[in-house]
Amino acid sequence: MTVDAVLIAGPTASGKSRAALALAHALDGTIVNADSMQVYREAPILTARPAADDMARVPHLLYGHVGVREVYSTGRYQSDAHDALRAARGVPIFTGGTGLYFMALTEGLSQIPPTPQPVRDAARARLAEIGVAALHAELHAADAARLRATDPQRVLRAYEVFKATGEPMTRWQAEMGKPVLDGLRLAKFVLDVPRPELRARIATRFEAMLDEGALEEAAALEGLDPSLPAAKILGLRELQALNAGTLTRTEALASAVTATRQFAKRQSTWFRHRMADWMWVEPHDAVEQMTALARAG
Repeated sequence: MTVDAVLIAGPTASGKSRAALALAHALDGTIVNADSMQVYREAPILTARPAADDMARVPHLLYGHVGVREVYSTGRYQSDAHDALRAARGVPIFTGGTGLYFMALTEGLSQIPPTPQPVRDAARARLAEIGVAALHAELHAADAARLRATDPQRVLRAYEVFKATGEPMTRWQAEMGKPVLDGLRLAKFVLDVPRPELRARIATRFEAMLDEGALEEAAALEGLDPSLPAAKILGLRELQALNAGTLTRTEALASAVTATRQFAKRQSTWFRHRMADWMWVEPHDAVEQMTALARAG
């Protein structure tokens, strides 16, 4: 075995978890999550976390280890991924759909200083007082130029960093840290699913989520602060509207599927721009190709 770690990226519903599971069996490896939504413990259905039976068959790390009311950042993921790398049995197989997590693994992250809790509390209070558009206007010009005024999570984070350090986040992001997998021999893959097939998979999967209890899961997350990262879980807003009676089941399903398809399109575009040198494989022969390359190095 000449490969030290395997990375499997791909848009939502592309079959990453299934491929990682098969590869982990073939390589006697450990699966490590690289998806920013599958870290949340309270939403296993909505985030399409691997089934409990699958997680019992081979080691899985960094799944469901964070509460939805925590602010889980890419920097914290980087630290957790270092720990997971040390704990992994056999070949670690990092899989998920979050591009920034893969950048933390392979390219490193900027070394942004920790934001003191009083600053974070004051920033949240300011956001609640004036709204995201006005908070965006108070950012350093360098941050405001690259952030949308409709993105409360990123605007809030940039505001916190600026208030805590006196420097824009863009300055910190220009200083990259050491990647988690620095110096390791990597096999890097992106699952490439034809768009019509991916669209069908997304619709089928969301219907299955409803049957499995996603509606009840969404109800349990009522009152979640919309500025928290977990508030972006796909389908959460639509299912809460269904619970509230403001959308019918058909409307909620259609809206959630549309939003998920749009998200998958953005993921694919990002991967094509940032992972053009990775190996792009179709799901039907992905495991065979991955196994052969991982063993050959």
